[in-house]
Amino acid sequence: MKKINLGVLVGGRSAEHEISLISGSNVVKAADKKKYRIIIIGIDKAGRWFLIKKQKPFLASRPPKKIVFDEKNSVVFVPGSGGRLIGIRDKSIGEKIDVVFPVLHGTFGEDGTVQGLLELSDVPYVAPDVIGSAAGMDKDVQKRLLREAKIPTAQFLVFRKSESAKIKYEPVKKRLGVPVFIKPANLGSSVGISKAGDKKSFLGAVAGAFRYDNKILIEKAIIGRELECSVLGNEKPRASAVGEIIPRREFYDYASKYIDEDGAGLAVPAAIPVRIAREFQRLARRTFRALCCEGMGRVDGFWGKNGKLYISEINTIPGFTSISMYPKLWEESGIKYPDLINRLIKLGMARHRRNEKLKRDFD
Repeated sequence: MKKINLGVLVGGRSAEHEISLISGSNVVKAADKKKYRIIIIGIDKAGRWFLIKKQKPFLASRPPKKIVFDEKNSVVFVPGSGGRLIGIRDKSIGEKIDVVFPVLHGTFGEDGTVQGLLELSDVPYVAPDVIGSAAGMDKDVQKRLLREAKIPTAQFLVFRKSESAKIKYEPVKKRLGVPVFIKPANLGSSVGISKAGDKKSFLGAVAGAFRYDNKILIEKAIIGRELECSVLGNEKPRASAVGEIIPRREFYDYASKYIDEDGAGLAVPAAIPVRIAREFQRLARRTFRALCCEGMGRVDGFWGKNGKLYISEINTIPGFTSISMYPKLWEESGIKYPDLINRLIKLGMARHRRNEKLKRDFD
């Protein structure tokens, strides 16, 4: 049987570039080499694309900052080509990509921009499409959609950089209480997120969040247990077992998620009542559909001390590192890593075939 040409996109322009490289290497290692011919495409921090011809050094490189992209192997997707990847400098480079797995976290990768490029290139890809990715990335838009769907989420305020002079600690404290979380609206992996419980830390957190985005969220802290659930599917998504994050730091920050294996405890499955787990799974599926997602997503939330469940956010391209919850939760649910990768690829290709049947003209 002819192998499927699988393009794995790694790196990217976001602050989560290094984590993408680690996630991507794990996806490459787990993909079934009998089914897929793997083509690794690296995106540098300037947004340039490169074919990574020497895969073994890439897969072995630690830390990922040591990876250097070769200028001779710069490439570009050709719009409308059905997945043609061609060399910019080396004209002998030419690949036909059958499906793309974008293992890109954060802006310019998880926010619908790359998904739009892949749509223009007429190539199937893994994870949500343009609208699902964009809604999943922008925490402001995401939370308003959740609120519209009557899915419980924490109270929040939104501010733009042009309004930064109007952000005062006392009015926010009166509205949301303390502590609060301050977040860039369009980043993931806890980059730029701070917890603040007094005026000094609040003002510092606001300034820090604005370093990463022109729009920030200030969110009421939910006191309780932090839960996560993986979702898989297109029209009929299914939810995994529920896991629990047990932070050993102030909160589940960037280092806890990706770098420090002792930064957080991961209870898989969560030691919670069956009725709470089932309700959280139901909310995870509802969140997935409300945000127009397909393929995959990891839904995060809280079981508050008041007994209520809250949805915090969805991650449309969750981490695939050795300590990432998305694959761990599916393994607990009976889907091993290689099979999970295969299912995600099949879902992306099935969506592309479905969309190809849509009418594109007006006669």
